[in-house]
Amino acid sequence: MAEIILAGERRLTNTFVERLSRCASLSERDVAALEGICANTRRYPAQQDLIREGDPPGPLYVFLEGWGCRYKMLPEGGRQVLAVMMPGDFCDMHTGLLNEMDHSIAAVTFSQVAIIDRVEMQALIESHPAIAKACWLQQLIDLGVARSWIASLGRRDATERLAHLMCELFFRACGNSEDGQWQCRMPLSQILLADALGLTPAHVSRVLRKLRSAGVMELIDDELVIADVDKLMEIAGFDHHYLQSKLRQLRPELHNSVG
Repeated sequence: MAEIILAGERRLTNTFVERLSRCASLSERDVAALEGICANTRRYPAQQDLIREGDPPGPLYVFLEGWGCRYKMLPEGGRQVLAVMMPGDFCDMHTGLLNEMDHSIAAVTFSQVAIIDRVEMQALIESHPAIAKACWLQQLIDLGVARSWIASLGRRDATERLAHLMCELFFRACGNSEDGQWQCRMPLSQILLADALGLTPAHVSRVLRKLRSAGVMELIDDELVIADVDKLMEIAGFDHHYLQSKLRQLRPELHNSVG
């Protein structure tokens, strides 16, 4: 897990805390509450469902380690991947209001997942305004990612779609490269990429070969290696601002209304 340091030089390795700390300034009390609520964890092997479409909503799931995905199965057996989950991501804060799940969530890799009771999470949000703000803003970021995926499926060609997804996943996983090394873990199979991009695995393979031959990027042993990030972003038409890496400060009256 990634390590962060908050005020007081306290070192943290909880990826959920790390993720929310990007959205709001968390106090030591906030951090302790989040660490406590993540104490109940479960390990999932790769390809195992956490919850399936049609199931009644269960607890809130938070990926502490490993990657996951949301997906929906179609009547003829096809799968559409709806989102990629990374360490620190939480799944569907408000689905507890529904009678049943309208999609499934699965572990893509071996994953450690926090299992959080929804009533306890709601109580935590109500008693910790900074956590409420962070969760609210993170859900807005997730919605921005979903809108970007819709735009890709509707208007980008195959090469642009794959290039855009690679840019997005790199920035989500690693942020801006500070050392000039545009490389990160990418444990997604060509089958999963195909299901996310609305393509066939063979088509994904052809696009990957094209980008590799052009000296732009390649996938090697679960690693994304970007040789020419400017070219990849140009092909994708990628603008990372929808990921909201810099969030504006809320006015006090809006901050107090969150949660």
